Order: sequence, then C-alpha cells, then structure tokens
Amino acid sequence: MPPTLASLVHHSALKLGVRAGGDRLETAVRWAHVSELADPVPYMDGGELLLTTAMKLDAEDDEAMRRYVRRLGEAGVVGLGFAVGVNYDAIPQALVAAAEEADLPLLEVPRRTPFIAISKAVSAAIAADQYRAVTAGFEVQRELTRAALGAEGTTALLARLAAHLDGWAALYDASGTVVAAAPEWASRRAARLTADVERLRERPAPASAVVGAADAGEDRVELQSLGTGRRARAVLAVGTGAPLGTAERYAVHSAVALLTLVTERSRALHEAEQRLGAAVLRMLLAGEPDHARTVAGPLYGGLLDAPFRVLVAEAVAGAADRPGAEHDGAPDALATLADALESAAARSAEAVLVVPDGARLVVLAPDGGAAVAACGQYAEALEARRGTTARPHERAAAEGDEIAIGLSAPAGPIAAASAYREAEQALSVARRRGRTLVEHEQVAAGSVLPLLADDAVRAFADGMLRALREHDATGRGDLVASLRAWLSRHGQWDAAAADLGVHRHTLRYRMRRVEEILGRSLDDPDVRMELWLALKATTVPGP
Repeated sequence: MPPTLASLVHHSALKLGVRAGGDRLETAVRWAHVSELADPVPYMDGGELLLTTAMKLDAEDDEAMRRYVRRLGEAGVVGLGFAVGVNYDAIPQALVAAAEEADLPLLEVPRRTPFIAISKAVSAAIAADQYRAVTAGFEVQRELTRAALGAEGTTALLARLAAHLDGWAALYDASGTVVAAAPEWASRRAARLTADVERLRERPAPASAVVGAADAGEDRVELQSLGTGRRARAVLAVGTGAPLGTAERYAVHSAVALLTLVTERSRALHEAEQRLGAAVLRMLLAGEPDHARTVAGPLYGGLLDAPFRVLVAEAVAGAADRPGAEHDGAPDALATLADALESAAARSAEAVLVVPDGARLVVLAPDGGAAVAACGQYAEALEARRGTTARPHERAAAEGDEIAIGLSAPAGPIAAASAYREAEQALSVARRRGRTLVEHEQVAAGSVLPLLADDAVRAFADGMLRALREHDATGRGDLVASLRAWLSRHGQWDAAAADLGVHRHTLRYRMRRVEEILGRSLDDPDVRMELWLALKATTVPGP
C-alpha cells in the first residue's frame, strides 16, 4: 500500500497531530513538498502533503485562510502540515477553521520534527510500496508463465490473471470473437464489448483503450491489442472495480507479453500451415489427390474426406488502390476475411485450408460447415454496411474493405480443379455485378443475359449494329427493329411482319438490306446468334 496520512500520523518518530480532516486520513500521499509561498498551487501536481511554517502567510486572517485552503483543495493537495514553534506557537484558529470547513486534513508538526524527516518517511514508504509491487509482479509473472506453459495454456493464464486482479479477463481472436474468458460468466460481459474491440483492432498494434468507469457504477475495462505487426492478432480485456494499481499493472503487462509470445508463435505455426496448405492446393489443382492426401496428413486430411467448397476472393479494383489504402491503418480486407473464416472453423473444430495467393485468397472449406456460413455472414455484413442504393463502381470506390468472392459448388478432391474454375467464374460474375459474394449455383441457375453487361461486350455489340443504326438515322427504314422482330420470331416472315405491321415482302427487302450492309448472310446460324446477342447486350442495363 502507498503511504497515507494515517500511516504518517501513526509513525512513532514523527509525532504528528491531527487538527482537522480526521475522517480523510486514509488518503494516499504521492509526495511531501515544502513551500512557504502564499500561493504554491502553480507548483503542485496533486496528491501532495504540503508542509509550511506560514512564513509568508497571514495565518490569522479568516478570509485569507479560506482562500488559501480552498486553492489547495482545488489543486489536489491531500493534506497540510503546519510547523508550530517557528513563526506561530500554535496553529492559528483561522487556519483550523478554514481546514475544517473545507474538510482538508491539517496536521500539526512539532518543532522537534524537521520537514526532511517527513519527506524521508514518505519517500521510504513509496519506495517500499514500489518494491512490494515489483516483487509481487515478478511472482505473478512466474505464476502466469507456469500457467501459459501448462496443459490448459491461455485458459489457465486468464484464470490466474483474473484472480490476481480480483476481476475478470477475456481474450479475443483476430476476428474479434471471444475465445477464452475467466471466470466463465465473463464471456457474456466480454461479448458486449465487440464494437470497442473492433475499433481497437483498426489501430496499429500495440494499442490500448479504457471502457467504462468504476466511479460510474460499472466495471472498468482495459483493452490491450496483441501483436508485433501492423494488425492486431488478438485483444486482451481485463475488467476491475477500480483503476489498476502498480502490482496489478505489472500483472497485466506480464500477461500481455506472454500472450503476445503465444500469439506470435501461433502466427509462425499458422504461416507454416499455410505453406503446407499451398502445396496441398497445388497438388489438388494438378489432379494429384492421392499425393495431396499424403502431404496433408492429419492436418487437412479430414477436409479431403468429405465434400468441400472452393472460395476465391479478390479486393475490388479501386478499393485497394485508393489513396492511403496501405497507410491509413485500415485492416486488409482479405486478411480480415481469412481471420473470420479461420475463427469460425476453429470454434467448430473443423479443418479449413486458407492460402493467400498474391492478390487473391483461396479457401477450401467443408460444405455446409461453419467457415462457409461465416463467409455468407461476412458478405451480408459488407452489403449491409455499404448499402445497395449506389451503383457498384461508386460503392467500390467509396469503401476501403470492398472484396468480391466466388464460391464453387460442392466437390471432392478429384474435382478440385473444376471447383476452382467454378469459383473463378462466380468471382468474375461478382465483380461484374458489383456483388460481394456469388455462388456458382446462382450463375448456373440464372440467365446468361446479365453477363452481357460488360464494357467489352457492349463495345462489340455497338460496333456490329452501328451501320444499321446509321442507316436508320437517315430515315430510310427501320432495319434494327425489323431485325429484332425477325430473329425473335425465328425467321418466320408472316409472324414477324405482323408484329411490325408491314407486308412480309417489305420485311424480306429489309433483311436483304441488312445482309448487304453487314456483308454477312442471315442463313448462317452463327451470324443470327451474334446479332441476337448484340441486340440483347444493348438492352441489358449496365452495372
């Protein structure tokens, strides 16, 4: 415990007496300071025991003493020590009354007690308290280290930390999910801080934040990010009923150091797993599932024993290239997605293969598993955050976390290459449509017409139909509308002519003019197909 006014009063060598403020003697003393100034407040820092002989004070003036004591209280001075037998034989009643009125502890210092003795007593008590805190901190560090190296690892470490703090502790993973808490009830409290954890994770590690306040009737929670890189790998939360003392602060710092080591060790192992996963993925795509199983062993073997999905994700062009994207501290979108999928898989004890591939992220996840579900939830959250009113390209330019994801149909190891192509096709559609996630089943079950909403296809269609439109612009016919009606009726002259309200001979003449202008025969099915797609491409709304 730090020194208090009570401990100084009870110090047998000091012989201090209490003249006012006796109910506030348990206040901690940060330092003892001597000042004879009429206004020492500019030189106070708060928490001091001020010692004076009243050399420059009119200590018998009631109003002057009220102002003097009020100023000391406002500056955070915790007590006033008045030396008697120097300038005054006793503490003037004006000062005693002012101290009582302000409830400021007033101590009488006898002449035989030098101020230096009080300063030494305070200094020695502070040093002893700091030594006890350091010693206790080393002991807690040993306890936490033993816990971290034990069978229960992080869970035991959090339990020891919570017991030492007389509070609770929780650990969040890279996705902001609570992965461990002590005591058990703390997981519910920690889950309510998800938004605060997310804001902290957006800041470069290491970073900290305080949530809540003990004096407001709620627990005081400190959040500490863990990691040595730009992105936080985890977050530690500790909740207490009061601000942390020196010993408690040592304990938290020790826990942060140990958890950072565990996190970085896990990161190194994770990177090694990713390299192994990349090799397994290459073998699968090369049509060597047996070799892939052998290399995967028990780490990914279970993933290859049941249908899985292939997911391919990319950052949307414009989001990753926006000014300051690499320097504004915003988490990388692909890394955030990877964290979400791996965390979901870990909570469900399912194997998942995550391979960063340059500007892409490739994932193999069990069909119907937690990782696939987390991917859908992640995409829904992004869609909800960015809204759906703006055009896709405008949304992509405005957001920093825009990504496009393609998801294959369920497949097995033998069909991994086909599943990868399906995921790429779905990814292409997602980019074109300005969607976050597109599943291959949606592409296969839908219409091909939305795929025509592409700048290259539109340019081809405009070029193919330009001559016909230029002809129609002269007012010499309506070749484009006639061609559309004829193709929609599969070349049936009477039906198409009826749709146009013209004679079939007029329609035959117009189709001959189309052939002459384009230099191509309408008897060729490929020509008819290209013309029909060109007509459809010019009517499909753009992205």
